[in-house]
Amino acid sequence: MMFTRRNKEIFLVLASLLLATGCQSRYQPIETSAAQLSGPLGLPAESENAVRDGGVQTGNTDEASLALRPQENTGGPLGSLSAAESDPAGGEAEPSPAETEPTTPAAPEFSAADETVYVTGDAVNVRASWSTSGDVVATLNKGASVKRTGFSEEWSRVIYQEKERYIASRYLSAEAPETQAAVRPAAAEGEVRLDPNWKYAEFSKINSGAAMLYKADGANRKGITVCVNAGHGTKGGSSVKTLCHPDGTPKVTGGSTAAGATTATAVSAGMTFADGTAEPKVTLALALKLKAKLLAAGYDVLMIRESDDVQLDNIARTVIANNAADCHIALHWDSTTNNKGAFYMSVPGNSSYRGMEPVKSHWQQHNALGESLIGGLKKAGVKIFSGGAMEMDLTQTSYSTVPSVDIELGDKASDHSDGTLETLADGLLAGINAYFGQ
Repeated sequence: MMFTRRNKEIFLVLASLLLATGCQSRYQPIETSAAQLSGPLGLPAESENAVRDGGVQTGNTDEASLALRPQENTGGPLGSLSAAESDPAGGEAEPSPAETEPTTPAAPEFSAADETVYVTGDAVNVRASWSTSGDVVATLNKGASVKRTGFSEEWSRVIYQEKERYIASRYLSAEAPETQAAVRPAAAEGEVRLDPNWKYAEFSKINSGAAMLYKADGANRKGITVCVNAGHGTKGGSSVKTLCHPDGTPKVTGGSTAAGATTATAVSAGMTFADGTAEPKVTLALALKLKAKLLAAGYDVLMIRESDDVQLDNIARTVIANNAADCHIALHWDSTTNNKGAFYMSVPGNSSYRGMEPVKSHWQQHNALGESLIGGLKKAGVKIFSGGAMEMDLTQTSYSTVPSVDIELGDKASDHSDGTLETLADGLLAGINAYFGQ
C-alpha cells in the first residue's frame, strides 16, 4: 500500500507508542557527540572496526564497542539493567567508592623482632616512614648494623639514632656481609701511598707522602676503617693549584676560593687562633686523640697526617681515603672570630653540582655523615653553629667516593685546650657510631 504524508505521520506516532510501552533493545545506546561520529554505523571508525572484526578488540578495548554488546539478562523484563547498573530515579548510576576515592596502601603487618641486622648494599636509604616516598633521613653502607624491631616482606622497622625508622627488608641480613674494607687490596696495615692507577689520582699535584693505616686488635674489631684527616699541614701546598672539580667546571660557592674559579689551593696553610696557635697543630692534636678512641672502639684508622708535614694535597688525601677507608673526616676550625660553634660543610643544593660525578652518587652519604657527627657533638655538649651545616663546594667533596665530610669544630676564638679536644673526640666518636649503627 502507498503511504500518504498523513499515513506516515500516523505510523511514526504508533511506532513511538509501541517503543514507550516496553519494547527495549537488547543493545545499550552509545552516548557520543556528533563530532565523534565518523563510521557508517554512526560509530567512531575505530569502534566500527572492532565490531566488524567480530566484537571487542583485545588490548585497547574502547567503550563504544563494549556498548554494542548484548547486556546480560539479570531477571528483569527483556534484560533490563540491575539496580547496581542504573539509578531507579532515572539519573546516572552512582559510582562505587573505588571509582571515586584514591586508594591508600595498607600499612604493612610487621612481625615482631629483636635482633641485630646488617646492611647488604651500598648507600641504602633509611626512611622516616615505610614508603619509597618517605623522607630519607640517612644512607648506610654495606656492613652497617642496626637493631630491627619488626619486619614485613617489603619493610623492616629499625632503631636508628634512637628513633624508629624504616629500611627495605631486601637490603638487610642477619649475617654480616664482607665489607669493602675487608677485601680492599690497598688496606694492608702500614703505609698507604697514592696509587697512580686509582680513579682521580691523576689530578693530584703533591703526592710523595704516605698515610698510615692502623688496625684494631681487640675482639671488638668492626672491620670498618675511618679516615682521620688532620686539616692543612703540607709545606708548599698553598703555592700549588689543583682543579676544583674533576670535570673542570667552576666552583658553585665561595670559600677559601671564590665561586666561579676552576682551580684552588692544593692545601691551604690554615688560620691562627686568637692565642697565636697555628690551626694545623690543633687539628693534629685532635686527630691523634680521635685515633686512640676509634682504635679502642674497634675501628681501623687511616691517619692522613701524624706529623707537622705530610706531602699529600687535598686530592691525594681524598683519593687515598676513597681506596683505603669507609669514610673520610677532615678536621678544621673556621677563620671567623666569634666562637660560633661546630658545623659541617654540606653539599650545595646546586643542581649542576649535585649532577656531577662523583658528587651525584655520594652527596646524600656525605650529608648523612655530617648530620651524624653534629648529632654526636651535640650530645657531648659541644656548641653547634646555627643548624649545624653550611653549604660549601669543596675539593674534598668533589672527588670523594666514600662518605666524606669537612667538619669545622669552632673558630679562631674557640677554646682548644686538651680537655676541650677530649670532648670533641668523644662527640665525633659518638657520631661515627651512630652513622655506622654501632
